[in-house]
Amino acid sequence: MDTGYRVRDISLAPSGAEKINWVSRFMPVLRRIGERFREERPLEGLKVAACLHVEMKTAFLALTLQQAGAEVSLAASNPLTTQDDVAAALAEEGVRVFAWRGETDEEYFENIDRALDVRPDLVIDDGADMIARLHSHRTELLDGVVGATEETTTGVIRLRAMEREGALRIPVVAVNDALCKYLFDNRYGTGQSTWDGIMRATNLLIAGKSVVVAGYGWVGRGIAMRARGLGARVIVTEVDPIRALEAAMDGFEVMPMSEAARVGDIFVTATGDVDVITAEHFRVMKDGAILANAGHFNVEVSVEDLESAAARKRRVRPCVTEYEMSDGRRLYLLGEGRLVNLVCADGHPAEIMDMSFSLQALAVEYLARRGRDLNPGVHLLPREIDERVARIKLESMGIRIDELTEEQRRYIESWKL
Repeated sequence: MDTGYRVRDISLAPSGAEKINWVSRFMPVLRRIGERFREERPLEGLKVAACLHVEMKTAFLALTLQQAGAEVSLAASNPLTTQDDVAAALAEEGVRVFAWRGETDEEYFENIDRALDVRPDLVIDDGADMIARLHSHRTELLDGVVGATEETTTGVIRLRAMEREGALRIPVVAVNDALCKYLFDNRYGTGQSTWDGIMRATNLLIAGKSVVVAGYGWVGRGIAMRARGLGARVIVTEVDPIRALEAAMDGFEVMPMSEAARVGDIFVTATGDVDVITAEHFRVMKDGAILANAGHFNVEVSVEDLESAAARKRRVRPCVTEYEMSDGRRLYLLGEGRLVNLVCADGHPAEIMDMSFSLQALAVEYLARRGRDLNPGVHLLPREIDERVARIKLESMGIRIDELTEEQRRYIESWKL
């Protein structure tokens, strides 16, 4: 019998429902959007397929879209980040969810296909695996897709590559590039949740340690800022001269990874690129060095090189694998090199995902209304949606701001003195 879902254990649903209820209390913007969605039903009759981290904040987004009238199907965007009780709770609420923690690579893509079997009108992606799947293995569905949204920096990079090659056949809204996304989610969300994951996994002190942050984009900025706040000596590695200069002027040490590898106690990658830490770096690292990744895919720390270099390995804590080198040094990899904040912890704080997922909800509504007018390619979210989310968030925090007078507005809109 087709249950409409595949989860690890449906009996876990009550625990997942409690988690969803908890975070919903701290997501006032998405709550307000959901209230309007219930009344207006802007997604009535539409099918939404999503590939996201299946955890409690995502669940609240899925239920909000359901309130808007959508039929929602959901697969995981990472094999290790699903919270099984949350997946079960969503299944109980009628979401077609296909996800469990610990999927094999084969199961991962099978579940994306199951979510796509709904024949979606709209797609929400985190990392662009679902969109790439549509354009490679499920091309028969493309004509029915009005548009898609993308949550992450890594995903937007992939989509712009598809666009350059003329391969992208649908309009995609780069939600990641909205101001209320990257200024807060990427910086403050990842900054806090990465260290939450590292500290939960290791139970070690950060103060006094040398922390190496690879990449100084918005994610790297947040991680470096929070590391400094925890009392660490922070070193930044970069390939972009402007970002490297910014890191230096922000007060951080800047050097190549070949030098940083010799002095770092904790390494965190946040570049979105491949082979950031490799065999040449493992050879010179201190005994006890900790390796963590905050980028979307598990390609930044070369696990293959680590496996080849190690004489033996063993799991020493639930989220920590010890690799013993032939000279006796031990290196510790967190979360198998996958997203440390979600594999080893609960991901971003609810107050941050309130903004990110409110943008997602409004982007889906925007596509439902305007998607057929957009050409295939990567599109920015309209500024007015960004500002709407910011204003609701400020109101929820009890913060009031000034408004321009008519004279001020005329002045800044005129070129005459």
